[in-house]
Order: sequence, then C-alpha cells, then structure tokens
Amino acid sequence: MSDSPAARLQQLFDGHRLTPTQRRIAHCMVRKAADVPFLSSVELADLAGVSQPSVTRFAVALGFDGYPALRKHLREVAPTEPSPGADEYNEYQQAVQAEIENLKHLSELLADPRPVEEAGRVLAGSLPLPVLGLRAASSQARGFAYFAAKVHPDVRLLDESGSMLADRIDGARRAGATALLCFALPRHPREVVDALAYAREQGLKVVTVADSAFAPVAGHSDLLIPAAVGTGLAFDTACAPMLLGRVLLEAMCDGLPDAQARLEEFDAKAAARGLFVD
Repeated sequence: MSDSPAARLQQLFDGHRLTPTQRRIAHCMVRKAADVPFLSSVELADLAGVSQPSVTRFAVALGFDGYPALRKHLREVAPTEPSPGADEYNEYQQAVQAEIENLKHLSELLADPRPVEEAGRVLAGSLPLPVLGLRAASSQARGFAYFAAKVHPDVRLLDESGSMLADRIDGARRAGATALLCFALPRHPREVVDALAYAREQGLKVVTVADSAFAPVAGHSDLLIPAAVGTGLAFDTACAPMLLGRVLLEAMCDGLPDAQARLEEFDAKAAARGLFVD
C-alpha cells in the first residue's frame, strides 16, 4: 500500500465490520481523503448522504469516543492541507476534476503492484476465464473480454442476468475454470452478489474490480481492487474502473507466455484481410 491519505484511511477501516451505511461513509472519506480531517460531522454526513448521528455511530464503530476524536486522530496520522475550492469550475468541469482525483487515487493504489500482479497470474491461469458484469458494469466486462480474447484462448463474457447465469458459471467450472473476474459498479445488483457467492461455492477464485473496498461484493471476493466512480453527473462515470481493467489485462498478459505471439498473429491476419483503415 502507498502512504497517501487515502491509503492511510483505508488501513484505518480494514478489519472492521461495517454496516452498509457505515461503508458508504468510509467510501466517501476515502474519496475525499484530503478534506476529511477538516470536515465537521454535519459536513461529512451531507457529503455521504447520511444522517449526522450515523457519522457519530461510525466513529464509535471504529473505536473512538465520537467523531471529534476520529477527526483529531486523522489530523495526527494523516496530516494534509485541504484541497482548493472548486468554485472556479462549472458543473461539467467539476465532474472531470472529480475523475482526475479518482485516477490519482488509483495511481496511489498501484504504487504497490502486488495485488494486480497476483490478479494477473490468477486470471492467466484460468482456462476458460469467465468475466462477469451486469447492468452498469456490463460495458466494463465487455471491454475487458474483447481485448482479453486477443491473448487468452477462452474468455467467456457473462453480461446477461437471469436463471442461466448460474448455469454458465457451472459450464465454465466444468470446462476447467479456476477463477472468475467480476466488474461490480453501483448500483450493485443483488444478482451479482448472489453470482459471486455461487461461484465461490463452486470453487472459483473471485477477482473483483469494484467502486470501493466496502462494496457489497467485498465479502464474496478473494481479491478486490477498488477504483472509484464519479458521481457528479446524472449518471455515474467509470474512467478509473476502465483503466484498472486495462491494467489487469497488462498483468494477465505477463502471465500468458504466448500473449505476444497471439497479438502478432492477429495483426498479421488483420493486415491480410484489410480489416482496418489506415
């Protein structure tokens, strides 16, 4: 882990059993790590969309006497300066700036490459490799599966919900799959949580890209790597999860000895067919 304010907050929350409301507060604090030591409980509650008493109960759940004690602790262990105001930006620019912050947090997380490298080895070793993503996360799963199929011999996209989902997980397991990659973004469908629980019951190792380490899928993931989504527009934006997916692809390629040969073969065939316009 890096030693950024976000990483230190993450370490503070690790090991605590938090309620969904408390996970929401924790997620908000990680996203606003530079500002949190300077916020009142009312301001934090407003940012997280919860009640002020919920913030107080959250602080107590972490072992503090109340929110003032938590804030004092944060100022001591994670000293930082409050981020500059965004008054000079219009609402569209603020959404872009928020995504830039999400990418910065992802960069800080990747300062320790070991989780991604481990995930890459796990995914490379699974044949076939099922890739799950429903509703808002389906585009992330589809993008990963499209590129992964260029280097991995058998990628199976699971992007349709319904009673067949468990059957397709069974089919992948019978064919030899040892792992499943999941993209899980808000709002989190209950079916994704159930599918991950079922996949683990069948012996698959679950690697998850989620918007937060406190997402509902965390308890059903063997390895979860968080990448925050932007929430400043009417619909969430997911630049960081998409980039993390490409990083996982790179790590997976490192674990596939014939990845480069497969890419070169594809390029040769594409040139022969005149597939792309220069």
